[in-house]
Amino acid sequence: MTEFILVGLSDNPEMQLVLFVIFLVIYLLTLAGNILIMVTIVYDQGLHTPMYFFLSNLSFIDICHSTVTVPKMLTDFLSAKKTISFEGCMTQMFFLHLFACTEIFLLTVMAYGRYVAICNPMHYLTLMNYKICLLLAATIWISGMVHSLALICMTIKLPYCGPQKVDNFFCDVPPVIKLACTDTYIIEVLIVANSGLISMVCFVVLVVSYGVILVSLRNQFAEGRRKALSTCAAHLMVVTLFLGHCIFIYSRPSTSFSEDKVVSVFFTAVTPLLNPIIYTLRNEDMKRALNKLVGGKVNVEIK
Repeated sequence: MTEFILVGLSDNPEMQLVLFVIFLVIYLLTLAGNILIMVTIVYDQGLHTPMYFFLSNLSFIDICHSTVTVPKMLTDFLSAKKTISFEGCMTQMFFLHLFACTEIFLLTVMAYGRYVAICNPMHYLTLMNYKICLLLAATIWISGMVHSLALICMTIKLPYCGPQKVDNFFCDVPPVIKLACTDTYIIEVLIVANSGLISMVCFVVLVVSYGVILVSLRNQFAEGRRKALSTCAAHLMVVTLFLGHCIFIYSRPSTSFSEDKVVSVFFTAVTPLLNPIIYTLRNEDMKRALNKLVGGKVNVEIK
């Protein structure tokens, strides 16, 4: 097997042109929004805190995560034959799971940061100092790398000698292993134990941590409680959108639903766009810093 054929989202030429325009706009907005967040955090000294350090990491991961699949999808919208080489398919799967798993661990670390900031504010700078933040960031990237390598090692060694059509618009482990010319039951169980279990455990940890945070907020002043709730609500929305897909897809890899492609679109293209929108619209510090950044540019242009 030297190449696979991606089924894509539609066979209708007119619909493919419409989808090309839609997803091109979404991708450009994703790049612009996440780059703007990173630039704003670097520019504003008031945002040089652990929370925004991890938020800038999230924006970087979202850019990479979207870039793994969306440019190829845009190219296929304009192509008569939607093919991808075997090596390209495996590479796409590797980076897809690298960035997805890293983001899951990052969201969990961000929840821990919120928990420390709200429930133990006196020790926040001690528990979340610069060295610890760097250590946590390195740990989540290494963990994502190990997870992705484990999946690829299981997938790449399978014999592929029959059908070539991948029932999606990008290469992912569940639809690709269905094309293998051997029994993949053990691999499917390992996928559930790996990707599905990671998603479920992290989701439970996040829900429990936010439950503890909500209970502790009862003793906060009204203004502090409102600000904390706004930040936590933004984070929880991101977590639900992202982990919802992972649980839906990887908890039952041997079964395909018609909704899989729709969920995958949100996972790869829409969620990376929603993250900067959610964090900027519901975060007063980010809105202030953005206004300051834009205002500074306007003043420079006037001078």
